[in-house]
Amino acid sequence: MNLDQLICFYNDFAPDSVARFPEFYSADAYFKDPFNEVRGIAAIQRIFTHMFGQVAEPRFVVTEKVVDQHGAMLVWEFYFRVRLWGKGKAQVMRGVSHLRFDAEGKVNYHRDYWDTGEELYMKLPGLGTLMRGLRRVLAA
Repeated sequence: MNLDQLICFYNDFAPDSVARFPEFYSADAYFKDPFNEVRGIAAIQRIFTHMFGQVAEPRFVVTEKVVDQHGAMLVWEFYFRVRLWGKGKAQVMRGVSHLRFDAEGKVNYHRDYWDTGEELYMKLPGLGTLMRGLRRVLAA
């Protein structure tokens, strides 16, 4: 598998893309983000299927890649609208995916790093006001 093909997979990600995970991920691949920790393609597919149910107009944009012989780091932006908020304004979350590959070149380790406080909670009605206030109190 070519890393550029994986980047295209995510940049063009759509609901029908979920079925394509076996092209890029090993059968026992590990995935972790701030809300999930799973192993196996079926479990990873459930996470992304759930994402499509929770957000409207989801779109990944990989903006940078760092590669070495053991894996890669992908810097990305995730654009979306929260269905619960109706037709609210578009949101963006920024994060990084740490990837490792097996002998066949498939992803066998995928860990996403992103700041849930800044990228999600501060944007929520109610909780966001509290988080922004706390941030002002704690800032130097």
